[in-house]
Amino acid sequence: MAESGAPFAHLHVHTEYSMLDGAARLKDLFAEVKNQGMTHVAMTDHGNMYGAAEFHKQAKDAGITPVIGIEAYVAPESRRNPNRILWGQPHQKKDDVSASGAYLHKTIWAQNKQGLHNLFKLSSRSYAEGWLVKWPRMDKEIIAEHSAGLMASTGCPSGELQTRLRLGQFDEALKATAEWRDIFGKENYFLELMEHDLDIERRVRDGLLEIGRKLGIPPVVTNDSHYTRESHAESHDLLLCIQTGKTLADADRFRLEGGGYYIKSAAEMYRLNSSDIWQEGCRNSQLLIADRVDASGMFEFINLMPRFPIPEGYASEDELFRAEVWKGMDTRSGLRKRSKIRPWSIGSRSVMPIA
Repeated sequence: MAESGAPFAHLHVHTEYSMLDGAARLKDLFAEVKNQGMTHVAMTDHGNMYGAAEFHKQAKDAGITPVIGIEAYVAPESRRNPNRILWGQPHQKKDDVSASGAYLHKTIWAQNKQGLHNLFKLSSRSYAEGWLVKWPRMDKEIIAEHSAGLMASTGCPSGELQTRLRLGQFDEALKATAEWRDIFGKENYFLELMEHDLDIERRVRDGLLEIGRKLGIPPVVTNDSHYTRESHAESHDLLLCIQTGKTLADADRFRLEGGGYYIKSAAEMYRLNSSDIWQEGCRNSQLLIADRVDASGMFEFINLMPRFPIPEGYASEDELFRAEVWKGMDTRSGLRKRSKIRPWSIGSRSVMPIA
């Protein structure tokens, strides 16, 4: 087991910008991360980049390096195909592509400014080109077009690899994982491991690790965080009730099964599993992903206002602007010629300025 201070970074975090699904307020999130002595934390909201700028700002203010990402909705075939796609047999419906064939999940992080811009492009195109019901979906085609500066993983249990494994389609899982590795580059693609005491995690663990070994994909351990502190679990459960129009008394309502969906300490994460691969995955979260993030220049201020050449005789753009305004006033109304007082014209009326 790792000693205190072992490297770890939370790379799978749903903030308040995962609408009615994430409950981590940014201010509380950064306070908790800092309190635990961590130097990095990620934002991976469902299908959107709405909070990226504010996340970056507050992280910098708190002295934390922001790892800006997304938990993308990925179409099982083409983003332009509005039909739901299932890969299994009718009796495997519960293990098949999420939302009855609508989407798969993939965790993607921006390594640098170029990667952030590519995430913005992917998010925008998913809304414009891949919308289905309420999910903005990407696909392999556009992700390959905008993969520069990005790092990614095999994702949560709703990812393509895990779905194929649950359906017993090992060869298809191996092929798909190799394709994703080639899209992002071998050094930028990781085998994502989670532990929330869920059957869907345990059932595919051996297959995940075998594919990781075959393809040389390093592990990364994440915690599917939806709220900041353990004590927030009940509040988050209520949030899910609001999302689905249910009450806590509804036995069949949607909820997060298992447990531990908060910002755990590094020590807690290492203790979840004593295997060498898990310990390596915990270290890799910091050493192979978070530490490689260069957040400089991601949201640098650029003045996009046009600049005009200043003719001789004018001291500044402001002086030139005033002269041009009054030239226009003289042309339109002649007011300046009739009075030493400069009126402002509003519609068809002239209003005298108050001294």
